[in-house]
Amino acid sequence: MSTEEYILSEATAARFAREVAKYPADQKVSAVMACLSIVQDEIGFVSRASEDVIAAYLSMPPIAVYEVTTFYNMYNQRKLGQFKLNVCTNLPCQLRDGQKALNHLCEKLGVEEGGTTTDGLFTVQKSECLGACADSPVMLVNDRQMCSFMSNARLDELVDVLKAHAAAQSAVKN
Repeated sequence: MSTEEYILSEATAARFAREVAKYPADQKVSAVMACLSIVQDEIGFVSRASEDVIAAYLSMPPIAVYEVTTFYNMYNQRKLGQFKLNVCTNLPCQLRDGQKALNHLCEKLGVEEGGTTTDGLFTVQKSECLGACADSPVMLVNDRQMCSFMSNARLDELVDVLKAHAAAQSAVKN
């Protein structure tokens, strides 16, 4: 799907409607985060065109949707790798090797921070606080799985496991 267009399917509109129904009629804008998540699940990221569709659906200004998308790092504004690796680099985590963990991942995968590997498997990003400072270095995989105490050895193991998972999925498809 082009990033220049986004067409709201009936199935997606039905999912939006279920989320909107959770709020009073005059507060349907409260469903904006859920609608953004639905679009991201559907196409892998939130495009500007999809933000405009969500804004129209929720009767809110497009800039208000854009503000939500850009505020939260769980919304991808571009296509990312199959595995999004977010490493916390806020001060408490930096003091416990968070930046070193990010640097190790980037070096291991041959990407700069924010970059995606050439095979499309991994995108490595820094993250704002993940709320687990005592477990640092910490990271999130695909905005869902928290990983704690990520030494270089544990980071290497995680990358190997994710690569094997991707290879297994690919073998099943073929």
